[in-house]
Amino acid sequence: MKFSFLKCFPVLAVAASITACSKSDNTPITERNTITIENVLDSRPLVQSGTFMGSGDPPVIFPGQSVSFSFYAGKGQTLTFATMYGWSNDLFFAPENPGIALYQSDGAPITGDVSSQIKLWDNGTRVNEKPGMGIAHPGTPEATTKNISEVNGTDAYGHTYLAAAQLMNVSLAYNGNSNFTITITNKSAGTANETPFSPGVWAISYVAGGNQLLPNAIFTAGQPTANGLTNIAEAGDNAALSAYLTERTGLFTPLSPVLVVVYHGDENPFFTTGEHDRGEGLKALAQTGNADILAAALKAKPGVKEVHVLKESMSTVLLPKANGGDGGKVSQELSVVKGDRLAIATMYGFSNDWFFATKGNGVDATEKGDISTSLGLFDNGTAIDQFPGAGLTQANLEGTPLEESKPIEAVPHANPFTSLPSVNKIIKVNLQ
Repeated sequence: MKFSFLKCFPVLAVAASITACSKSDNTPITERNTITIENVLDSRPLVQSGTFMGSGDPPVIFPGQSVSFSFYAGKGQTLTFATMYGWSNDLFFAPENPGIALYQSDGAPITGDVSSQIKLWDNGTRVNEKPGMGIAHPGTPEATTKNISEVNGTDAYGHTYLAAAQLMNVSLAYNGNSNFTITITNKSAGTANETPFSPGVWAISYVAGGNQLLPNAIFTAGQPTANGLTNIAEAGDNAALSAYLTERTGLFTPLSPVLVVVYHGDENPFFTTGEHDRGEGLKALAQTGNADILAAALKAKPGVKEVHVLKESMSTVLLPKANGGDGGKVSQELSVVKGDRLAIATMYGFSNDWFFATKGNGVDATEKGDISTSLGLFDNGTAIDQFPGAGLTQANLEGTPLEESKPIEAVPHANPFTSLPSVNKIIKVNLQ
């Protein structure tokens, strides 16, 4: 029998078609997915604020009495406060801005008597009578409100005053781990300017880029009084100014350059909760925001397909939202196929070693939409924690982290230092 090529061709063609379809079915389809990471924290300029008052009724601080309160602070941060010279029309005690220095230039905490940093100020809203217990409150308004001015020996009406340090003793004690206690003592008894001190307010500003975000939190010398300070200076009522400061107190943190990893596998390629840092560079990311070391290590790992370190074009870091503006944002196009996983990591900038990262084995890299809820905030366990944004050993506040060795764990919303919002109120991650 003769073999007929033509007769067999249809059969061969069908077989070839089946083979081609089979190969096509097994070839993963590459998709383009763009990841966008944004700092959506609605930031505040004050890291801490509060009130203080005497223990009696009324809650003033009488001559011979003291009041204390504690706070956290890092290098470059200062403490400011205000309290009324009670037997006056509108005078108040406060340190000159930006406040009481808390550290030496070498980072050593300042302790002991810091009374010399306190001054007496005229609020400029009431005509000053001769100070004393019989003074009339609220007194006569100034014909035109004057700017806040220092009372240095005498006021604008010729009344004399001792230096603030002769009426008020202020001392600092350092409790360790960036925590201080300040004690304010009324030592005016028996002086020509004997007076009670009113309930007061205090505040500490964040420092970013070497500058305090709100260095004039309570007042500005040479400017009109504002924001409720008059209530303290004239009547010793700290409620309005406290509300103003509270509204400006909260979180401020940048996010470091963001590590983005596309991989194929059953586990996250750079960390797992409950284990210690692997020594591949996550420590540098978590402590200083340097993702480059970990990125280089990941590129050499099997199953890792893409590694990116995304830096904001203007500031490198992703700054939070402030004064109505948008926060920092970065984006990157990814080539992904079904089965690929995606993981990210970025430092909580004002911490010792906290980092945001995708939980567990990352997320499906082909997913679309907002994946922010897949992220958690983790403690890398390699540096002793301090109050976020007010720690002496935080790298982004010119400190050197104090080493420790603990397993990586999630940071609880209510931690020993502060209460944090949900992660998606700080960082937003979107895939499109």
